[in-house]
Amino acid sequence: MKRIFASAALATATLIAAGVASASSASYNICTTAGCKTAGSSSVSGSYAQTKYPIVLAHGMAGFSAIGPIDYFYGIPGDLTANGAKVYVTQVASFNNISVRGEQLLSQVKTILALTGAAKVNLIAHSQGALDTRYVAASIPTKVASVTTVDGVNAGSSVADVVSGLINIPGVGTISGAVATSIVNGLFTFVDLISGSAYEQNSKAALLQLTTAQMNTFNANYPAGKPSSSCGSGAATANGVNFYSWSGTGHLTNLLDATDAAMALTGLAFGGNGNDGLVGQCASHLGTVIRDNYNMNHVDAINHLFGLVSIFETSPVTLFRNQANRLKTAGL
Repeated sequence: MKRIFASAALATATLIAAGVASASSASYNICTTAGCKTAGSSSVSGSYAQTKYPIVLAHGMAGFSAIGPIDYFYGIPGDLTANGAKVYVTQVASFNNISVRGEQLLSQVKTILALTGAAKVNLIAHSQGALDTRYVAASIPTKVASVTTVDGVNAGSSVADVVSGLINIPGVGTISGAVATSIVNGLFTFVDLISGSAYEQNSKAALLQLTTAQMNTFNANYPAGKPSSSCGSGAATANGVNFYSWSGTGHLTNLLDATDAAMALTGLAFGGNGNDGLVGQCASHLGTVIRDNYNMNHVDAINHLFGLVSIFETSPVTLFRNQANRLKTAGL
């Protein structure tokens, strides 16, 4: 009888300990060139996303790390953390070119490596952030385990081509372009300030960076993972770095999302070819292409506007979690 009670007590203690473990909490971190600080916390419920190396999230054009409780990657850092990942959300200038943003991200990655003692990091980027992460991977390839681009502007954007052409029209285009860039630069200087940093903004330089002509030059200088054909897959591994990508071709995906109409409008610039509103389907390809036709637009890819995405498609949060598990399974 004593043995029965002892066994029951041991089983109860084990269950209690397991419950405490599953209820333990962990925090993700937000970084700028000034350093990293603890941000939101989540109850850790498992190890599905527990990669060997920390996950570093990199935002795109007009991006930020967090404004108050609003993450650029809406709900994604917390979900990854809850599933066992060590997550660092970075912030670079909302608007600038690769020579500026790439160096800012490189500085933060070096800080993250020093803080964690990790040998490498897994970089996951949205939109223009794809270029920043590819720049970092080329600069310190032995410190980067993987680069994953989400709706990445890896081969330029027809929207950038159109807008660049308009603002370079002599007279009205030049003047209106100067006024627009001044407004955008001023607004996002403020956005960056309230989200924890003070970066110089240059929206014209950012726009030109994403034109097809500029991206041809970029890809010649940073070819790792880039497909050799216009709509193919690139090398899965280059310089010891693993490359992945996914993207969508949706526009009007949720009637409640105010940004959907804008994505449908800008999507017209692609002349009927598949796109997410800002990036062409084939232009998003890099390394192993996981999928390029999710029913998601460019904003949906990061689970915005506030989670208003298609209810008939896999959640963007799930895609990030699944990618973390893919990296974990690959020993990364």
